[in-house]
This record gives sequence, C-alpha cells and structure tokens, in this order.
Amino acid sequence: MTMNRELLLLRHGKSNWKVDVDDFSRPLKKRGIRAARQVGKWLYKQNLIPDLIISSPAERAISTAEITSEAMGVDAQVIQHEKRLYESDIESLLNVLIELPDNAVRVLMVGHNPEFEELLIFLSAKKIIIPEDGKLLPTAALARLNISCEWSEVAKKCAKVLEVKRPDR
Repeated sequence: MTMNRELLLLRHGKSNWKVDVDDFSRPLKKRGIRAARQVGKWLYKQNLIPDLIISSPAERAISTAEITSEAMGVDAQVIQHEKRLYESDIESLLNVLIELPDNAVRVLMVGHNPEFEELLIFLSAKKIIIPEDGKLLPTAALARLNISCEWSEVAKKCAKVLEVKRPDR
C-alpha cells in the first residue's frame, strides 16, 4: 500500500540586490527574513512539520530554510544542503525527489525560480492557473503538494496541488 506523501516547495525569501556579491552569496532582505519566519510559524500552526528539509546551498535559500526551521521549532542542523537545487532543471529536481528516503512522509525543499515553478507545473495533475501578477511562486511562497506514490515513482502529473500560500507583505 502506497502512503500519501507531501511535498512542500518553498521559494527563498526576498534577496538583497544592493549587496555587491555574486548570485550564490546574495543574502536576504529584512522583508525576506520576516517572510521566512512567517512561513515557519504558519507551518507550525498547521502542524505541517516536515520529516526532512533540503535546501539549495545558496545563501538566500539556506537562510530561508534556517529561519523557517527555527520558527517551526526544528533544529536547523537537520537541513540538508543539496547543490542540485541551485541553477538546476526539472530532471535534476526530479532526481532529488526520486532519491528521497521512503520514511520521509513530508519533505520541505527550499530553492529558486524558475525551477520551482516549472517543477510545480510539471508535477500537478491539473492545469495550474497563473495569478494575475504572473508569479506562481513569488519570493517566500509555499506550494503544498500531495504525492500519492512512492518518492522513487515521482513523475509528471503525479501530484495534487493542495494550496499555494503567499506571505503577507
């Protein structure tokens, strides 16, 4: 019997473009920090604590994952850094999902656009309507997907999108 799994796709918080660093090292803005904390508190209140947290190693993604974890009451030490979540493609992201451990029922992945939006559209069994602002996953947005197969069987149109939660501005 296949257990229902849940994938939480969290786009990193708003990053600070005024800092003179390369893309990989770009930090969060104050707004990004607030939004990441808000997402973590929301996940905690909804009792949606992940079994596993995987993040892009980019500074803004790791910071988002750490702040979100802290707000959920989860030790940030458990966050796994996954280089395939940075500057990736659908195939790389799918490989990360396929390799997830069987005992992970709810997984939080923290990463980037356009890859996360593309993955969300790819996995969704139903057509996703893009919001009027053209942003399916703006910064610090969280998509919740129900996956009704084993991680190793994840494929196109295998998920039901439960919701896309945008942070308050």
